[in-house]
Amino acid sequence: MDGNGRWAKQRGLPRLEGHRRGVETVREIIDGARELGIRYLTLYAFSVENNRRPQDEVGGLMSLLEYFLDRETATLVKNQVRLLTIGRTQELPDFVRRPLERAIQATAHFTEHTLILALNYGARTELLDAVAAYSRAVAAGAEPAAAPSWETLNRYLYTAAIPDPDLVIRTSGEMRVSNFLLLQSAYAEYVFTPTLWPDFTKEALAVAVADYARRERRFGLTSEQMKPSGA
Repeated sequence: MDGNGRWAKQRGLPRLEGHRRGVETVREIIDGARELGIRYLTLYAFSVENNRRPQDEVGGLMSLLEYFLDRETATLVKNQVRLLTIGRTQELPDFVRRPLERAIQATAHFTEHTLILALNYGARTELLDAVAAYSRAVAAGAEPAAAPSWETLNRYLYTAAIPDPDLVIRTSGEMRVSNFLLLQSAYAEYVFTPTLWPDFTKEALAVAVADYARRERRFGLTSEQMKPSGA
């Protein structure tokens, strides 16, 4: 969800106003994903690297997250959307972690739609945490020490209970993935749009999904191999 700061700068507004407008877009895109039948939506809300931004901006982002949770938890419950998180959320401030835990508990029994917030997340950090957890399991005799498989390591990632992404959308015109789900998105399709996040709409999401639907996903195979038998 990139482009909040540039959106604000173009309008002569503080960066935090761009982030506040970005929260409104989050609400719209959650609704749009439900309307399109998307069962899993992951939003990259705050990266490990974002902690290096000016502290007033980091503090403002945390306050906006608290604001979002306070306002939207009831809506998530009403719409039967389960909330999950990925990342080192234990390092978030208490005033954010408490409403986050309440929202997760309040929505835990829903199964049809899942919203995942990537908070204090980074794919490299995730890998380090997974390797450390796997190593502890090996030391305890719970996992084999030799020749681990992807399926084995996957159980120790933050996303162990979440399907791999089919489509990754990057807003604002930047052509990079910024340490987001690097392992899980190995065979995902990508859409890069010049639209800044505060201007990204449900209609823009639908366009990206339609673009994705026209693509052929081969997962390393040939087109002929992907055709149904007898086709």
